[in-house]
Amino acid sequence: MKEGLLIQSPVALLRVDRRLPALLLVLLLFNLAAIVLNVQQGEYAIATIDIIKTLLGIDTGNPDHAFIIYTLRLPRTLVACLVGITLALSGAIFQGLSRNPLADPSIIGINAGASLLAVSVIILFPSAPVYILPIAAFVGAALVSILIYSLAWKSGSSPTLLILIGIGLSAIATAFTSLMITFGSIYDVSQALVWLAGSVYGRSWEQFFPFLPWVILGVPIALSLSRHLNVLNLGDDIAKGLGSRVEWERGFLVLVAVALGGSAVATAGSISFVGLIAPHIGRQLVGANHQNLLPVTALLGGLLVTLADFIGRILFAPIELPCGVVTAAIGAPFFLYLLVRKRF
Repeated sequence: MKEGLLIQSPVALLRVDRRLPALLLVLLLFNLAAIVLNVQQGEYAIATIDIIKTLLGIDTGNPDHAFIIYTLRLPRTLVACLVGITLALSGAIFQGLSRNPLADPSIIGINAGASLLAVSVIILFPSAPVYILPIAAFVGAALVSILIYSLAWKSGSSPTLLILIGIGLSAIATAFTSLMITFGSIYDVSQALVWLAGSVYGRSWEQFFPFLPWVILGVPIALSLSRHLNVLNLGDDIAKGLGSRVEWERGFLVLVAVALGGSAVATAGSISFVGLIAPHIGRQLVGANHQNLLPVTALLGGLLVTLADFIGRILFAPIELPCGVVTAAIGAPFFLYLLVRKRF
């Protein structure tokens, strides 16, 4: 644990890192810089001062600036940042609940369940309203999480079984997703494949505003549950001895993690490994206390996906790589590294 202030909680003693406010400020500034960079760069570059003037409603002398910023770049950049925040928090919660640093929504089946129902909506109901997609993805993620939770139950939920059963259900959901793609029309299938790769390409205010309520509700709730996650991370017996209602609290945390992960997948597709990488980096910075870890992880996730979208846009311009491809290119080797390190 880092040196810090002891705060008396009715459930447990929490240790707050003294460096946390400064670190959060630095990460927030990095996120703002990444957002400006993403809005600034592209086929048509815009100076930072012109971005600021446009956002403040000041005439820059170029009428194209407002269209490029407000219509093309700003909404997709904000979606990327918020998706990173929600995926990172979801991963941190699942890692804390399972007491396994390899847990991640994309690995234990949550993303696969969300993807299955979202792809089903895209292929079977192509004219469905935009707001239906996040709801369908949340339902898919929730169904998979209920199955995982119920199958892992043995006089209480087993963290190890949660991971193993999740991997198995992920394979089943992925197989059904492939089956849906096989029987879909070419146009709908192409949309589904782009969505499955994980991309914020073409995301506009039409996708941003339906996603925003999930973020506004889910993120503060997740942060407020940090002390409960700390207690559950000590083990069920100790948590019960401290007065924690283990199964109720674990179930509610799963629900919050599913809501965050499912809404993110519905908005930007299956962007993998964000929930794996961000919590690990966060632990290196502030330790394992979730009161410190969750806010740091959230900002790291937002930064990671925003930069991944930026790299995907400029690396092989004018061809764009989905940001999910970039995060997978980073996350897959990182996952293998963690597996090898755990062996020794």
